[in-house]
Amino acid sequence: MKNNIRKVTPGRLEGQVKISGAKNSSLRLLAASILTDEVIHIGNFPNELLDIHIHLDMLRNLGKICQTGKDKVIISEDDGNVSTILDWKGRSIRNTLLILGALTTRFGEGKVPLPGGCKLGDRKYDLHVMMLEQLGAKVWEEDNYLCTKVEDGRLKGKDINLPIRSTGATENTILCGVLASGTTTLWNPHIRPEIMDLIAMLNKMGAKISVYGQKCIVIKGVERLKGTDHTVIPDNMEALTWAIGSVITNGNVEILDFPFSHLEIPLVYLRESGMNYYKGTKSLIVTGGSPYPVDISTGPYPGINSDMQPLFAVYGAISKGESKIIDLRFPGRYGYAHQLAKMGMRFQIEGDLLAIQGGHNLKGTNVRALDLRAGIALLLAGLVAEGETIIEDAWQIQRGYENLDEKLSALIV
Repeated sequence: MKNNIRKVTPGRLEGQVKISGAKNSSLRLLAASILTDEVIHIGNFPNELLDIHIHLDMLRNLGKICQTGKDKVIISEDDGNVSTILDWKGRSIRNTLLILGALTTRFGEGKVPLPGGCKLGDRKYDLHVMMLEQLGAKVWEEDNYLCTKVEDGRLKGKDINLPIRSTGATENTILCGVLASGTTTLWNPHIRPEIMDLIAMLNKMGAKISVYGQKCIVIKGVERLKGTDHTVIPDNMEALTWAIGSVITNGNVEILDFPFSHLEIPLVYLRESGMNYYKGTKSLIVTGGSPYPVDISTGPYPGINSDMQPLFAVYGAISKGESKIIDLRFPGRYGYAHQLAKMGMRFQIEGDLLAIQGGHNLKGTNVRALDLRAGIALLLAGLVAEGETIIEDAWQIQRGYENLDEKLSALIV
């Protein structure tokens, strides 16, 4: 398989699959490693992901030393020889905003490329700029870079009120607050598993972070952070992908290291929509099922997040009847539906609503992965489509699914 093209033929999923470390958590932990000059050991780490490769190279560009093993990474630096300028000409990822926050709070300044990543509708970075300015940084754009400067060298804690529950702005406020002087209180944060994993590692490093549910996070700034050992949580998006793939292919899959507590609400919807499963000690065993239409609205954790909705769209396409999906956060994300339509899915978009008329046979054809989650949705559709499906820009899938070829080869029968 070439990075840009993936061919998918029909197949049923059967066997065991082990979930890798969470992509979204791992990227945040890498940004947090900038906050100390001591050694960070991270286990259950998904080294094979494309976005992870990019982030590690960005850290090396800054002067960090990154040593990778099978499922671990060790991050250190040489006598504090770390640059505050990320001089980067390659593909950018949205995590550059967190790199900027970490550089600013540790060194009092930073310069990073404007963020990239998936184009999910209107994803501006105004909340990040607002937060940095309120904590005392000057922020400006310069030649496609985002720059910061703190006049006296250290951010100052303050109350930060988020107008919406933003994952990225929550993470960046935490990163900035841990080394700021005084106390930073973040109101209306987005509490989700990846953020709790970030907080867990930072507290091991000596941060003083307290979480009061979805109400607020209180961060008491400290002078410095130390090194630590940490293990990444399992990837809930990968877990959900194998679960849905098992149902639509009428398969039988045991998903090892399944993060039950992170997927309680999606599992309720899937069980009510025809998925048969039972719990093992540390696994979910999915014994196929008969997909029924779904009716979901995305929202903050613990609800169904926006990343999940392309997977539910494929589930709805296979079921007989009308499924409805509403994504108020990223309504521009329905572009993948036009790609699924090439395979025979029937749908309508009415404002923020995606209505899918399911039960029509899918047929393999040439389609394009518009982003990571759209790509994996097309791959799942290809498993149940008649004939061969060719996915262009399939490198998008490799951004978030580690060792996908090996796992599929072990499962498809």
